[in-house]
Order: sequence, then C-alpha cells, then structure tokens
Amino acid sequence: MNPLAKYITLPILQVKISALLGLALLLFLLIVISMSVGVFSIPVMDLLTGTLTQQQETVLYSIRLPRVLLAALVGASLAVSGAAMQGLFRNPLADPGLIGISSGAAFAVAIVIVLSGGLITGLFGLYGLSVAAFIGGLLTCLLIFRFAQLTGSFSVTYMLLAGIALNALAFAGTGFLTYMSDDQQLRTFTFWTMGSLASALWPSIIVAATIILPAAFWLSYKARELNILLLGEHEAQHLGVDSERLKRSVIICTALCVGAAVAVSGIIGFVGLVVPHLIRLTIGPDNRLLIPASALLGAALLLAADSFARLIVSPAEMPVGILTSLIGGPFFLWLLVKQYAGRFGI
Repeated sequence: MNPLAKYITLPILQVKISALLGLALLLFLLIVISMSVGVFSIPVMDLLTGTLTQQQETVLYSIRLPRVLLAALVGASLAVSGAAMQGLFRNPLADPGLIGISSGAAFAVAIVIVLSGGLITGLFGLYGLSVAAFIGGLLTCLLIFRFAQLTGSFSVTYMLLAGIALNALAFAGTGFLTYMSDDQQLRTFTFWTMGSLASALWPSIIVAATIILPAAFWLSYKARELNILLLGEHEAQHLGVDSERLKRSVIICTALCVGAAVAVSGIIGFVGLVVPHLIRLTIGPDNRLLIPASALLGAALLLAADSFARLIVSPAEMPVGILTSLIGGPFFLWLLVKQYAGRFGI
C-alpha cells in the first residue's frame, strides 16, 4: 500500500463526513421551519423552548408534526430508491418514477379504492393500500426487469422503453378508474395523483415507517455490493457477489419503499432522480455514502417543497408533486443535454 494513501484519503473522508453532518443539520433546520410555518404560524422560539399554548400544541401534535414526519419519510424513501435503482442499472437516468414503478403502484391503489368497494381497506385498514401499492410496484418492476433481459443480457435501453410503455398503460388504467369514480373519489384522485401530504395521520406514518425503514436499511446494507456491481456483472461474480440475488433483493426493497410512499402520499416525481445526482456531484458515487446522504437530502427537499406548497397559495394548498416536478423537469433536461450534447456536436 502506498504510504501516502492515508494522507490523501483522510481529507477526502473528512469532507464526506462533513457533508453528511451538513445534510443532517439542514434536515433538522427544515424540520423546525416546517413545523413553524403554515396558515397557523408557530414561532420558532416557542418550538425550541417548548412554551406552547394549548392551541399551538393541538396544531403541532395533531396536524403539523405528522405531516413533517411523513414528508421526511417519503422524501427519504424516494431518494434512497432512486439511488439504489441507478446503482443497480448502472445508469443515471434510472428512477422508480421514470420506469413505471410509481405509476404501477398508483394503479394498484386505484383498483383497491374504486373496485373493492371499501372491502380491502375495511379488512386491512391502511395496510391494505400499502400492500396493494407494493404489489403493483413489484409487478411493474419485475415486468421491466424481464423486458430488459430479452436480448439475453441486461439492456438499459429495453428497460427504459418498457418503463415508458408500462407508465402509459398504468396512467391509462388510473384515468379510466378516475372516470368511473364518484365525486368524492374523483376529488381524492385529483389531488392524490398530483402528490399531497395533506392527509398525514399518525396511523399512516406508522404503517409507512414499518414498511419503508426496514427496506431502506437493507438497501443501505447492500451498498458495498452495489459498488462492486458497478464494475460489471462478471467482475462482481468473480468478487463473490451473487448479482442475480442482489438484483432481486434491490428490486423488492425498491418496490416496498416506493409502494408504501405512493400509498400514503400519491405520486411525487423526480425526487428519486434529482437527489442522487446532487449527492453524486458533491461526495462522489460511493453507495456507502450516497444512499444515506440521499436519504437526508431527499427528506430535506420534500420538506422544503411541502413547506413552500403550504405558503404559496395560503390559505389553500398546492399539491407538492407539482413543485417537485417543477424542480425535476429542468434538472432532467439539463442532465440529458450534459450527457448527450457532446455526441451530436451541440
């Protein structure tokens, strides 16, 4: 080993740890700000000192805090899923939303809400929607995975094309169910498909957390194997990584994370695409740091977007999915230009 290596890698490691600590501090500040702002404002100093009136306590613990925690949980889930998918497919354009997992999960939830007549939700409660979203996301992901291997080896081009097709089919099915729904279901669908955290309740947080947190920790645990997979499947096999088993576990955990997130918040796009790229530009492609850092920044990004959504048209509320799309759309175009413009001499 080069004796100078430790002097070279130590500052780099310190920078990366500092970046994680900075993201954690940013997340904490946004949690405090998000609990403070809204139609009913709670002063930050009252939050920090705990000197709250009865009305402030009611708003904080019944409305504001559940929403803040759900935003952080969903944002972290989508960002971790995006980072894992990009590592698995070895492609920066891979995203649970772009390849159809989110829309497949949404279609499954729509089937449960409209066609079951409340039977499934009556029997299983909030877990019914989460399980339905998980099954829809998992089936979509497995179909994409199958199409990607039509040539005998994994093809990113086939994966993206299959994702586009399945996205279209899922949105068509969801649109048809929306057409069949009554006025109350139509109103719920309209806001749900745009992504919203307005229905945050403690039971929904508990349900989502019991599904998302174990799956996210497992993806983080597999970070080292994802790093090895970046070298190629054959090289990973020689280094002791069972690539097929790794793919299955990452797909299942991603479907769990995205399915549970879609079940409680609707479709919130581009978080899984934007956040891992921002982290990769800051601290590099090492998944051991990329995945936890993506979780922190994803939670912070969705908290900021949700806080802004509650203020921009106050006392009404803008669906948070609109804001994330406004951020993610231009970023995605910039990514395409940066990656492909050189090939065409632009």
